[in-house]
Amino acid sequence: MRAVIQRVARAGVFVEDREVGAIGRGLMILLGVGRSDDSDDADYMARKIVNLRIFEDEGGKMNRSLLDVTGEALIVSQFTLWGDCRKGRRPSFGEAAPPEAAERLYLEFVERVGALGAKTATGRFGAMMRVHLVNDGPVTLILESPRKSSS
Repeated sequence: MRAVIQRVARAGVFVEDREVGAIGRGLMILLGVGRSDDSDDADYMARKIVNLRIFEDEGGKMNRSLLDVTGEALIVSQFTLWGDCRKGRRPSFGEAAPPEAAERLYLEFVERVGALGAKTATGRFGAMMRVHLVNDGPVTLILESPRKSSS
């Protein structure tokens, strides 16, 4: 799995000009599911993200997690994170998971983030979406689940 994580003051996602998900202070998470990803990846990513210490403490240091600040998570599926642009001019999406598998793992990830204690909101899987956000910092990170060995 791949994620782009942005610390936000607020964020919302719209489908056909209708807001389908919104949060206040927290994390905007764009999540891409790869062909070889499974439930272990969803669990790893959920635990890692909600516990990342990327919110400031009283001294201005990034020492607090999403859970520490009672933040919210807006989670949007983003298969284009698996786009390979190394050849030609059009991205190749051969490493992205097929839609059925991607949706299952995306929903599993959302469920795990919620089960860990964060309030969640989502976009709509597979829909054309418009995301509005107010970056806080800005703080933007890229995270991948560990690669599996083929043994």
